[in-house]
Amino acid sequence: MNWYLEVLKKYTVFDGRARRKEYWFFILFNVLISMALAIIDRFTGNVDPETGLGILSSLYPLGVLLPTLAVSVRRLHDTGRSGWWLLINFVPGVGAIIFFFFMVLDSNPERNEYGPSPKGYEV
Repeated sequence: MNWYLEVLKKYTVFDGRARRKEYWFFILFNVLISMALAIIDRFTGNVDPETGLGILSSLYPLGVLLPTLAVSVRRLHDTGRSGWWLLINFVPGVGAIIFFFFMVLDSNPERNEYGPSPKGYEV
């Protein structure tokens, strides 16, 4: 949970680097919270029958949009790529696969143009 809260503290920090652990724990907690909110929406009857979306499960992604973008850009920086690579998600089919590949790559262990290694060691 600390990784999730750490990303929220850096709400709009797009510079610097983010480890895989920071990114993937944030994504994991986003998925778990989204699932919990969807269940709450179902039980409270706040689901629109046409769209299948509830009030809480629709508002939560909007609330974490900027932190998600920021941690994604910092994660790209950690692999030595510009944050503009985030736009590859708009390429149909292969864009999301390439982005996923970038997110699972290990950190660049040496200092790069985006700062020192977040793992705390230099090669």
